[in-house]
Amino acid sequence: MPYTYSLPSLKLKHSLLFLSLLITVFLTACQDNRKPGVASSAAVTSVQTASSSSGAAIRQLQPKGFEQRSSSIGSELPTQSQVSSARAAKLKYNAGEDPEFARRKGWPKKYPTPLQGAIIPQKRIVAYYGNPLSKRMGALGEFPKDEMIKRLKLEVAKWEKADPGVPVQPALHLIAVVAQGAPGKAGKYRLIMTNDLINQVYGWAKEAGAVLFIDIQTGHDDIRAILPQFEWILKNPDVHLGIDPEFNLISSKVKPGKKIGTYDAADINYASSYLKDLVQKYKLPPKVFTVHRFTRNGVTNADKIVLRREVQIVMHMDGWGAPWLKRDSYKDYIVAEPVQFTGFKLFYHNDTKKGDPLMTPQDLLKLNPKPIYIQYQ
Repeated sequence: MPYTYSLPSLKLKHSLLFLSLLITVFLTACQDNRKPGVASSAAVTSVQTASSSSGAAIRQLQPKGFEQRSSSIGSELPTQSQVSSARAAKLKYNAGEDPEFARRKGWPKKYPTPLQGAIIPQKRIVAYYGNPLSKRMGALGEFPKDEMIKRLKLEVAKWEKADPGVPVQPALHLIAVVAQGAPGKAGKYRLIMTNDLINQVYGWAKEAGAVLFIDIQTGHDDIRAILPQFEWILKNPDVHLGIDPEFNLISSKVKPGKKIGTYDAADINYASSYLKDLVQKYKLPPKVFTVHRFTRNGVTNADKIVLRREVQIVMHMDGWGAPWLKRDSYKDYIVAEPVQFTGFKLFYHNDTKKGDPLMTPQDLLKLNPKPIYIQYQ
């Protein structure tokens, strides 16, 4: 039979000795129960895992009452919920990715319900940019037509795989008015492409199942004088507009390429109003209108840009460089000044010439808001 203590039957000497032993054990337990100074999430997880895996073996060795003291110790450590909350609070975003920053700046932006047939945001547009007369102005002219279309379709497939919930609309973005370093016959530092060349690229777009963008670099000319010259092509339902503030230097009179130009909300509102009139005149679906931007002064008074049912405005991050710089530009000049929708340009050569990787669809889908227009140059 196992030996058991019966305290009343022991002699007083033994009783006092046993009592002192109990006091010692109690004080030791109290010291063990002191709250730890700092416990990292990894340490807490390790403790919980070890306790879980060897719990049965430990219980066999525990004296009576130990489980209660163990529960007391555990209650002073962070719970799994607290650990998860702490991790979430410390989560760091790259520039342009923080949803809370976007929310504070006013995203998602409210806008009038677009007319029937609108492309975005139901679809994401993926475009090749350039001019067939130059291999240096972008992918549209860098490769022969068939290879160019094949490459565009490969980019479309990447986006469809990365974000299968959003269908992709391919596009060709033609620089139809090219800024020039010399004044030219008109003295306007710009060259307008012929109707034949524009129609040729329009045919390529149809062959690829793509929409066409007419892109305008005004140089020293006025958008109010140039835009009406393209009514003949913009009246088609699958032709849209892009303007480039970088090459609008009418006020400074500086040669294109020597200084970065600018557009004011008044200029953008003029172009938007012109597109609205075309939509109403020819009973068209809404026009997509991209505005390139990568500097603070690239667009002034952005909060005064008017939104219309007939036009879908995309503020397009157009700068090149390392991924961190592109994210910074997106945050500072696109996210921080909400207009309607957002776009993002990728340069096959300029983004990578210093050894940086070309950003992937997965990279861009982390941005908040997610860009709905993607352009490759």
